[in-house]
Amino acid sequence: MTADSHRDPRLARRLHGIPPTIFARMSFLATATGAVNLGQGFPDVDGPSSVAERAAAALHSGRHNQYAPGIGIPELRHAIVRHQQRHYGLDLDPDRQVVVTTGCTEAIAAAILGLVDPGDEVVVLEPYYDSYVAMLQVAGAVRRPVTLRAPDFRLDVEQLRAAVTPCTRFVLLNTPHNPTGTVLTQAELQAVADLAIEHDLVVITDEVYEHLTYPDGQGDAATHRHLPIATLPGMAERTLTLSSVGKSYSFTGWKVGWATGPADLVEAVLAAKQWLTYTSGSPLQPAVAHALDEEGDYPLRLGADLRERRDLLCAGLSDLGLRVRVPEGTYFALADIGELGWPDGATFCDALPDRAGVVAIPVQGFYDDAEAGRQLVRFAFCKQPEVIEEGLRRLSAADLTA
Repeated sequence: MTADSHRDPRLARRLHGIPPTIFARMSFLATATGAVNLGQGFPDVDGPSSVAERAAAALHSGRHNQYAPGIGIPELRHAIVRHQQRHYGLDLDPDRQVVVTTGCTEAIAAAILGLVDPGDEVVVLEPYYDSYVAMLQVAGAVRRPVTLRAPDFRLDVEQLRAAVTPCTRFVLLNTPHNPTGTVLTQAELQAVADLAIEHDLVVITDEVYEHLTYPDGQGDAATHRHLPIATLPGMAERTLTLSSVGKSYSFTGWKVGWATGPADLVEAVLAAKQWLTYTSGSPLQPAVAHALDEEGDYPLRLGADLRERRDLLCAGLSDLGLRVRVPEGTYFALADIGELGWPDGATFCDALPDRAGVVAIPVQGFYDDAEAGRQLVRFAFCKQPEVIEEGLRRLSAADLTA
C-alpha cells in the first residue's frame, strides 16, 4: 500500500503531507488552556496611534472602501520607494518595481507561484518559516536546504556551495532569520551574492524583521545591522525583496506587505497575486504609507524596547537551566531543552500548557534535517514585560523535566 493511499481523498495531491501550521495549533492551545502565549509572534500592544487614526479616517472618507489597484495605491508605492531609498540607498520605479501584497506571506506565495517552475531547485536556509515549504511544494519545486546549526546558527558557505546544482534556479533567503534570530553578516551575504552571480540565480529575500535588530549582541556590532542583499554589487538586478508593515510597526493583523526589485520579477509576483487576492486592504494602504513616511522612528523605538524584553526572556530561560541563543534580530529566542529528558521539542511543547501554563513553538518541524532541531524550542519576546515575567514565573514554578 502506498503512502498516497492514506491521504485524505478530498485533499489535492499538491497539499498532501503539508500539516496545518503549528502556529495556529499552539495558539489554540494557549486560548483553550489560558496559557501565556510565548509562541506565536504577535505583539500585545498596537503600533503608532497616528497610523490607526489614518486607517479610521480612510474608512470613513468614502474614498478607500472599494478595490484598490492590484499593484497597490500610488501613495503607498511611492512611500515604499522612499523607504528603500532612505534606509538602503535603493532607487526604484514606483510604477514598475513595487507591488503591494496581502502581507509578506502572500508575497512569498506569489513570488514562488509566479517565478518557480516544477522541478526548479530552490536553495533555502533551514530552519525555515513553514510557508516556504508549503508553497515550494505547491509549485512543484525541489528544495535544497542549507542548515544553520546550533549553537551559533551561522551560514556554512561550503554547504551553501554544495547545495547548488545545474538545476538550481533560486535562493530563498531570510534575514533577520526566523526562528534562529541570526542576522546574516556582509561576508555571509557576499557569499550568497557570489554564488548567485556565478550560477545566474535569482534571490528571493524575506526581510520582514529588517528593522528589528540588536547591535549590542555578540561580536562586532556592525554584523547585527540588517543589510539587504540587493545593495551588494551585481545583486539589485537579480533580487526580489519582500517585507511588510506588520512586524516593524506592530500591526501584524493588517497584512499589508510588498515586493520590490527588477520590473520583470515584480511583474511575475503581480501575475500570481492577481489570482490570489487581486488587491489588498484598501483603507489600510494610506495608513501604511503614513507609517513609512511619518512614523519612521517607531521601529527604532520598538527595537530598543524589544532588546530589553529579549534580555529579560533570555536571562530568565537561562536561569531555568536552558541553553539559550541570544538573538541578533527578530523577536524570537531559541532554547535547547535537551537536558530536560524529553524525546523532542514537540513533546515538550505539547505538555507545556498543562504542565506550566505556557505555550512555546517546537522548531523541529522547520527542518528537513529534523535531528538538527529536535531539541529546540522557540519563545517570543514581543510581549509586554509583565507577560514575559508571568511566563517565566510559571515556568520556574513547574517541573519541566520529562
